[in-house]
Amino acid sequence: MEQSNNKKQKLIYFLAAIGLIVGVVFLILFIISNIGRISTDDAYTTGRIHSIASKIDGTVKNVLVEDNQSVKENDLLIEIDPADYQLKVNEAQAAHNLRNTSFQQAKRDIKRAQILYKQEVLPKEKYENVLTAYNLAKAQEDVSQAQLKIALRNLEYTKIYAPSSGYITKKSVELGNQIQAGQPLMAVISLNDIWLVANFKETQLKNVLPGQRVEIKVDTYPGKIFSGKVDSIMAGTGAAFSLFPPENALGNYVKIVQRIPVKIIFDKNTDRGHILRIGMSAVPTIITKNDQNK
Repeated sequence: MEQSNNKKQKLIYFLAAIGLIVGVVFLILFIISNIGRISTDDAYTTGRIHSIASKIDGTVKNVLVEDNQSVKENDLLIEIDPADYQLKVNEAQAAHNLRNTSFQQAKRDIKRAQILYKQEVLPKEKYENVLTAYNLAKAQEDVSQAQLKIALRNLEYTKIYAPSSGYITKKSVELGNQIQAGQPLMAVISLNDIWLVANFKETQLKNVLPGQRVEIKVDTYPGKIFSGKVDSIMAGTGAAFSLFPPENALGNYVKIVQRIPVKIIFDKNTDRGHILRIGMSAVPTIITKNDQNK
């Protein structure tokens, strides 16, 4: 009986020793494999968001896009009723024609006056009056021309085009809405220009340099690894640029490890299907210079 118990104890010790050895081996391999690799789970995708707003007041005549619709650069998005602005163009054109007629007459008058003045036929006082009338007509013609250009430009603003290729989001405008200049109407997000903002601890960035390779895991797509590289490191910590930066007026300082944002850009062909979206959570792992050749 004692022999049987001893054998069981020896077997248990043997299995425990084997398990310990295997655990130590895995721990060593894990440490070795992570040398020269730093990661963080405080990261998210971001990109360029083009806010669409009108430059003029008016009534929406037509909305040609819907939420999440794909658009190309210079596609027509919104039309504002141009009737009032066309009337202003007509009015400005008529005023400009009138001022231009007066200016042409003033040009003829000044030419005749200059000839007569040189011949000492026209008194100096009358010549100066003609010159003043010419300058006034020219100024009025310049003003009317500028007003016409403004009216034409405002008429052009009744059509709003996509500033970039991308997808429509945050659409808040509908047919018949009365809108004001500067009012946000929608946004265009370009999925061709998405990058990652990763907040690393300041103690992790000793060996991080632009151009280093990055492996990126996105929570939405488990098991898929995107590739990228370090683009740049922000010139300050996140806390330094926050709306409410920390203060230490009382002198009671508590040292806290700060986070520094690192911009990581995705490789050109890593997201061919444009499946990434702005705001997705991610876990990037930077392969530092010490491990670049592995």
